[in-house]
Amino acid sequence: GNYGRRGFLAAYEVETGKQLWQFDIVPESGWEGNFTMVTPDGVVLPRDLASERKALPLFPEASKFGGGSAWSTPVIDSDTGVLYFGTGNPSPQMEDSSRPGDNLYTVSLVALDAATGKRVWHYQQVPHDRWGYDVASPSVLFAAIIDGKQIPAVGQAGKTGWFYVHDRETGELLYRSEPFVPQESMFALPTEAGVLVHPGALGGCSWSPVSLDETRRKVFVAGIHWPVRYTLHEQEESGAGTVLQYTSVTPVAREQSYGILSAIHLDTGKVSWQHRTPSPLIGGVLSTVTGLVFSGEGTGEFFALDAETGKKLWRTEGAAGINAPPISYQLGGKQYIAVAAGGNALFGFASGQKIKAWSLP
Repeated sequence: GNYGRRGFLAAYEVETGKQLWQFDIVPESGWEGNFTMVTPDGVVLPRDLASERKALPLFPEASKFGGGSAWSTPVIDSDTGVLYFGTGNPSPQMEDSSRPGDNLYTVSLVALDAATGKRVWHYQQVPHDRWGYDVASPSVLFAAIIDGKQIPAVGQAGKTGWFYVHDRETGELLYRSEPFVPQESMFALPTEAGVLVHPGALGGCSWSPVSLDETRRKVFVAGIHWPVRYTLHEQEESGAGTVLQYTSVTPVAREQSYGILSAIHLDTGKVSWQHRTPSPLIGGVLSTVTGLVFSGEGTGEFFALDAETGKKLWRTEGAAGINAPPISYQLGGKQYIAVAAGGNALFGFASGQKIKAWSLP
């Protein structure tokens, strides 16, 4: 979905491999949307709509190169047959002059009929994205209790630092959580001097899956605090006499970053507690019925927290980064916790080649 490619999601027949349907994240027509100045949850965007409308005829084939990657695994409601998945940023990334309009259906949570691939609804978290706010973390299904009424819901932890909860049937936003990471200068345009934004392109919550505890009415989110500087550059096009603009994205030194594991109430969006880690949390979370919350970080530490309080109950450490989601399984009547210790070169965490497992009492 990057580098001028158009992302898509497709379904194939299991027995034959025949393609049954394909949903193009960027449609050939209509991707310009309604030229909205405001996100669906009320954030005013710094867009020059008059200039965008004027530029629209100049880029008639922009949608063919519109991006919109699919970062994570979809989830399917087995009762209704509706599939939910998140989409990535539009292309060119950060630079918007050649892609006027809302750039549907990028940076969106999209609901499709799993049998046909037809769109049921979509929610575009950031129309005409210029910051890399991909909808990357996998969405999760649960029942939200709003004003005493139980509503089938779908939730998604955004790179923006909010947990979005929707009515699973209609796509209506039921609530947006309290911020689970610090937020500053969000949606600011790049400048020649550079503007520091957080969360930026790294998140928020990146591709790390969250974990649900419906009994305790909590969702646990692995978060990133890593400010990013957006700097505007100009370059004269060789032989053309025109000036091209582009934006560079530079994270601050890793020493100025950290991770935050948050417990968010499923029905109110209130943050119940937070646990801070030395390194940004890239990987995921596992919670258990017994009230344990497992996660790991790039330093190699793997730890367990109390689901009610966030207090650290146990830890162990290795040479490679723990940057994968933990899993739990049972063998011979005994429960185990396992995680891949492979690190993450993109974030500068030490690599490894081991899967580690521990038994529970």
